[in-house]
Parts: sequence; structure tokens; C-alpha cells
Amino acid sequence: MTTQHTTTPAPGAADATTATAGPPPLPLSPDPHTSRTRGRILVGAGALAAFASTMLPWTWTSAFPGNLTIAMYPAGLQLLTLTAAVLTAALLLATAGVPGLRWLTPGGRHSALLLLTLGNLAATWYTAAAIAVELGGIVNFEPGMWIAAAGTLLAVVGALALPTDLPPDTEADRPASGTRQSPPWQRLRRAVAAPPPGPAAPLPGWAEILVICAACAAGLYVFAYGIEAEGGPPFIGFLILAAFAFPALARAGLPRRLSALTVTHRTVTLAATFAAALLFPITQSNEAYTNIAVSVLIFATVALGLNMVVGLAGILDLGYVAFLGVGAYTAALVSGAETSSLGIHVPFWAAVLIGAAVALVFGLLIGFPSLRLHGDYLAIVTLGFGEIFRISVQNLDGDSGPNITNGPNGIPNIPDLKIFGFDLGQPHTVLGFELGRFGNYYLLMLLFTAIVVTVFRRSDNSRIGRAWIAIREDETAARAMGVNAFRLKLMAFALGATLAGMAGTVLAHVEFSVTPESYKFVHTAPPNSAFLLIAVILGGMGTVSGPLIGAALLYLIPAKLQFMADYQLLLFGIALVLLMRFRPEGLIADRRKQLEFHEPEQPGTPTAAAPGLGTTEA
Repeated sequence: MTTQHTTTPAPGAADATTATAGPPPLPLSPDPHTSRTRGRILVGAGALAAFASTMLPWTWTSAFPGNLTIAMYPAGLQLLTLTAAVLTAALLLATAGVPGLRWLTPGGRHSALLLLTLGNLAATWYTAAAIAVELGGIVNFEPGMWIAAAGTLLAVVGALALPTDLPPDTEADRPASGTRQSPPWQRLRRAVAAPPPGPAAPLPGWAEILVICAACAAGLYVFAYGIEAEGGPPFIGFLILAAFAFPALARAGLPRRLSALTVTHRTVTLAATFAAALLFPITQSNEAYTNIAVSVLIFATVALGLNMVVGLAGILDLGYVAFLGVGAYTAALVSGAETSSLGIHVPFWAAVLIGAAVALVFGLLIGFPSLRLHGDYLAIVTLGFGEIFRISVQNLDGDSGPNITNGPNGIPNIPDLKIFGFDLGQPHTVLGFELGRFGNYYLLMLLFTAIVVTVFRRSDNSRIGRAWIAIREDETAARAMGVNAFRLKLMAFALGATLAGMAGTVLAHVEFSVTPESYKFVHTAPPNSAFLLIAVILGGMGTVSGPLIGAALLYLIPAKLQFMADYQLLLFGIALVLLMRFRPEGLIADRRKQLEFHEPEQPGTPTAAAPGLGTTEA
């Protein structure tokens, strides 16, 4: 007979066991390869559904901007969803290792995909909300709208199931199967703060040239679409998608790789960029859009001149718009306008030289006594000069002073330019394409922009440019090293004034008139000194493309969104605060600014994201 012994646990033993065991373990994630496959299937299905939805009507009435009622003919906001779906499919195939497309993601695989699907979701769902609000409810949806909303949501769900990217030095430390699943918001944070792009496989020479040409063509298409987009929902949808698409491409590493290609093929890049810019007037069927492009070029050129003063030399000039006014008034006085007090008419090339020379003289007169000041004192002096210029030309009307500028009425009826018998005010046919008045001025202003860009680049890469940067970083140290800070600052100030005066001569003829109210420090419409300074800071100080992009954004957004006119300055202020917090170097930053504001990560150090945020893939 067998005796069974039972052991009675000691008092408190059960409690001790429970205490040492701790809380139950968190649920483990499935096999990473299975999760990755499912995520790619969902992303692919969502992108395919979004693409197919653009071939179907989204609403039944053409009252909504863009006419989204035609089947098999995407238009308006449908083009945004279609473009995002195509880009999503391309990045998805690249992440899957499809030969010929792996060069699309030299930096990161899944972070770019997540941002792009989020952008498509935001733009498409904004369209749905705009249709419901403007037309009176979701009853106005057609099947295409429902499919687009579901497809974009499905793509985001699939992108969240994909592993996040890690730097190459942490590949050995990536968690294996059975790690905890990271929440979606942590995956989104990792997508935004993904590691910088790594080295990419080289392409053949002919393929690199094709990539550069394709990038220029894509830039032309984006710029033309932004100008042609109607104000309201179409333009807001464009901004929403752009806000996600450009960071997504940056996460994929394409901009850095494209920059490397442009350095290798500098001549091809310049030729392709110039050709794309020349083709812009041909792509426009409405002169109003070309007029917007001319204004963008003028203000972008002036902003680039201010960038030389602020971005390179570090001189805070709050009255820079006055030099633009000097050039404009000078051109108006010597170009044969009926109300001109001088009553003379000189050729355009002479008017440009006279306007630039007068602006240069004003720059020297203002800069010689004021550039010995520093910081806020210098900013106040330049601000005072801008206001003195505006008040002076307003009072030179024959009553408060000599009749030179016709007072507050300005100088109207400025004639169109005639260059070598070519009247820019009349339509002309060039190579079978008809160019209107603004198309002619666009080509002229493009030439001036090329001149300013050349001057900026040559100055930046010269000995004088390096001295400007040294003064900007630490004027005391630069003086100690033997740099004549005052002479170089005066040179930068005068050169910036000259470039602004040169652009002002074209502005006077484009707008037919010049008035004092156009040259305030702050105004609801450009040009004004605050607008130009914000454009430089927003785009990126010390760069060429930064002020051009900043000026284009700051001109297009108020022009397209008229309902924001009363809150324009408030919104610009909020944008600057957010920019200083999240990207102080600007949208386009040079390497020096990136190193200044973002410390480089040392090899072997953990990333900003905490470890254990889900499975990763090299």
C-alpha cells in the first residue's frame, strides 16, 4: 500500500511566489516576416484601391472645385490621390527588393512608406470632408469617394504593421522574433525621427542623367500644379500632401542622393533646371497663372539678395524693401511714364544700370554710418530707413516737398519694356508657342534670377564669402584674425541693395505703377520687409534654394487662400515659432547649419527612440 504525502505550503509562501513572479507578460508580436508580408499586402491593396478610385466619380455634381464627376478622367484633388498611390506602390516595390527600384530607398525603407500613406490618407479624407461640408453631407459621395477613403486607410494600417528603420550600426542589436509589439504612435515617431540616409548603390552614368532630368520635370510639374490649383480645397489638399510627401522622400534618402548626383553632373543639372524653368510659360493656358509666377520670381530674387545680407554676413536688415522701392521708382522716373517729373526715356538696359546704381548709393549712404552698430541697434536703424524712404516718397508731391514722386498717388502708366525692338507687352510666338505679356516678363525675370543666383554662389564660395560667414558666426573672433569686418559688412550691404534695386526695375514695369504704400515693413500683401525676412528664415539662411522656396510658399499661400488675409501675420508668426522649435535651420539647410543645430550621432550610440519599439529590418 502506497502512502501519498501532501505538502502544505508555509503561511505566506503563496504570497511570496506571486510577488516574485510579477505582472503577467505582455503579448508577444508575431513572427516579423509574417507581419512584414501582411503589412505589404495591405499597403499594396490600399494603394491599388486608391488608384482605382480616381478612375471613378467622387461626387455627382460639378459644383465642387475640380469637377470630380467624370469617370476614367482624374481631375482636381483626384490627381493628388493618384500621385500618392503611384508613389506608394513604387516605394512598396522598392522595400520588397524588386530589381531596378531599390535605388528609390537608399536611406530608409518603411519610414518613408508610412509618411506617404499618412499623407495620402490626410489629403483624401480632407477631400471627403470638404465635399461633405460644401455640398451638404456624405450623401453627395459617389462610390469612388468611399473606395478612396477605405483604400487610404487600409494602406496606413498596413504601413503601421511594417517594421521601423534603424541605423546600420544597430543592425546587430535588432530584436529577434518574439519581442513586444510597439504601439502605432511610437512607430509614427520613429518614422519622423528615422536615421539619416546611408550609402546607396551607384547607378550607371546615363541613368544618373535621366534621374536628374526626371527630378527637374517633377519639380516643374509640382510648381505648375501649385500655381494652377484653385484657391480653397484644391490648394489646401495640395499643401497637405506636400507636407507629408517631401519628408517621406527625405526619409527615403532621395534628396541626398539627388544632391550627390547634381555635384557629379553639374553642367547637366544646370541645363535641365534652366530648360524646365523655360518650359513653364508653355505649360500655362491662363496668363493669370504666369503673372503669379512672375511675382514669385521677383520676390524670390529679392529674398535671395536679402539672404546675402542676413544669411551670409549676419546683418539683420529690417528695411530691405526700401532698396526694392528705390529701383522701382528710379525705373519709373527714367522710363518715359507720363506722370514722371523727369520726362526722360532711356533704354531698359540703362534703366537697370541706373536703378542698380542708385540703390547702391543708398546702400552705401545708409550702411556707412549704421554698420558700426550691432544687434538690435542696427536692426532699428535699418527699420527706420525703410520707413523714412516710404514717408519721403509719399511727401515729394509738390506740396510737402519738391514734386518728384507724385506723392501718395505714385507714378502710374509705366510703359511696357522694349528690348531690341521686342515689345514685352505684346504677345509673341516663339517656336510655335504663343507667349503673352506675363510670359515675356517671366523669361526676362528668369534671366535676372539666374544672374542673382550666380552672384550669390560665386560670393558664397569665394574668399569674401568665407569672411562674411566668419563675421556672422563671431565678429570679435573674425576681427582678431585680421578680417576687416566693417569693410566686408558694407560690401555685403551695398551688394544686397544693388540686387534689390535691379529687381525693382522689372517690378515697376510688370505692375504698371509704383506707390509708396507698396513698400511698408509689414503689409497684408508682398512685397514688404517682414515678408522677405520670413522667406529667408523659412527657406533656410545661407542657401540658394531656401529663399526661393520660402518666397514661393509665402506668396502662393496668401494668394490662394484669400480667407486667411485677416490672419496672415498671426499664421506667419505661428509658423515661425513652430519652425524655430522643430527645424531651426529652415526647410533647406546647408551642412553647417545642420551640424550647428543637430549633433551628429556617434557610432554605437542608441537612437533617439527608445529600444524595443518593435521589430526592425536592415
